[in-house]
Amino acid sequence: MNPDLLWLVVLALAVFAGILSGVPVLLAIAGAPTLVALIAASAGQFDLGYFQAVPQRVFGVMTNPLLLAVPLFVLMGLLLEKSQQAEKMLKSLTAALGGNQSALALAVVLVSALIAASTGIIGATIVMLGTITLPVLLKAGINKHMSSGLICASGTLGQIIPPSIVLILLGDQISNAYFEAQQEAGNFAPDPVTVGDLFAGALLPGLLLVVLYSGYVVFNLRGRASETEESADTPQSSLSELLKNIAPTLGLIIAVLGSILIGVATPTEAAGVGVAGALVIATAGQGARAFWTACACAVLAVSLLILRQSGLFGLEFAGGKIAWTLPTLAAVGAVVVLGALLAAVVMALPRRNVLGSALSETVIITGMIFGIVIAASILSLVFRGFNGDEHVSELLQSLPGGAYGMLLLTMLVIFLLGFILEFVEIIFIVVPIVGPIILQTDISPVWFAVLIALNLQTSFLTPPFGFALFYFRSVAPDTIRTRDIYVSVLPFVGLQLFALALVATVPALATWLPDVLFK
Repeated sequence: MNPDLLWLVVLALAVFAGILSGVPVLLAIAGAPTLVALIAASAGQFDLGYFQAVPQRVFGVMTNPLLLAVPLFVLMGLLLEKSQQAEKMLKSLTAALGGNQSALALAVVLVSALIAASTGIIGATIVMLGTITLPVLLKAGINKHMSSGLICASGTLGQIIPPSIVLILLGDQISNAYFEAQQEAGNFAPDPVTVGDLFAGALLPGLLLVVLYSGYVVFNLRGRASETEESADTPQSSLSELLKNIAPTLGLIIAVLGSILIGVATPTEAAGVGVAGALVIATAGQGARAFWTACACAVLAVSLLILRQSGLFGLEFAGGKIAWTLPTLAAVGAVVVLGALLAAVVMALPRRNVLGSALSETVIITGMIFGIVIAASILSLVFRGFNGDEHVSELLQSLPGGAYGMLLLTMLVIFLLGFILEFVEIIFIVVPIVGPIILQTDISPVWFAVLIALNLQTSFLTPPFGFALFYFRSVAPDTIRTRDIYVSVLPFVGLQLFALALVATVPALATWLPDVLFK
């Protein structure tokens, strides 16, 4: 056997052994390759000079403006969750659509889709759904398998419906892989692949999943009335209350996602707007004074945006310098007032219960993500040091079916890795290896990325290590056993695989909207 292949096998075994041993994933992904590289270097089989690229890669990660959107979107979601805005939205729509079993289950799917587009944090979403809706679903006579599977599957929609952390991380890696592939093919000025492309590409597949989930629950629960009459446990929601609890979050979703899709803002800029909007929404429920301050801030921000986009307002320049004319002074003054109002909004938030806890959890989640990104960079360097990219290229190019044979094998590997690894690890381990090879063909990078995103979403539900299952287990009663949870998600895994197969068969589901919006 080729010595490089032997060391690659040792590397793979060492990484998986480290992950399965229970040590922190960050240490397993970075430590095992480093140890294998040191052993191989002592035997003259590895050049330690590859590690000289580590500081440059770490610096590149820390200065990547796109990845700055990750902590901002995480903070936006946590602010909405900590301020109970998502919970209010869930209760209102559940009450409004309640009355029979299918309407109640459908409400869970629809609210989950809205929460997915506003928070995108699977753990918080599933815990909230399990705490609020599980007792109501069971009390309405929906069996434990349908209730458990519905909550687990609906809670994962945040991984495919934009704005999604998965799509942001994928966007960074797919962009790098596509650029490398095009350079190999002799195209040194390829059209860039942006996160906006991926957001647009994932929108229809995400809505497709919502339709599939909705159709499944309505078909299985059709014609069955709720076993509970109207009670204190299932309050009726007035239209005004429903709008009050849903309209702010829906407006924030439209502002954030719409600004990206129409090209007004980059994902990082839109994430900043999302955080400001989440602060305003979180503050609005803290009393009358805070409510009116939040309203004034929102109205002024929207007014400034409209005036700026219409060309009637903004800074004026002369000779490359700011011209301090009346419009410029008015623009600066309005921005200062907006900043003061936003500061007042922040001051009105309960620091310990909302802002402080949201910031601390954002640091933890962001640290975990970026730690894995850096660790995966070390793994990638060691992998390349053993000429792993060349061996993978030879393997993929020897497969029958050409580019689509490569794609099929990649999807199968990602699906199997989803049983034991988190999505961040899979993205930063698999995409840099296979992406530059597959994207040298005529396969669309947006289509490729959306297929990966759908596949990764399935990994949250696949036993035994699906993280959605762990989150739900933490809030499920003892009457719902772990085996019941595993069985409950199987139909939804089937629906996700069907959606994956449908998007694979009809690439236009992922490529049509980006082409319409950006080309």
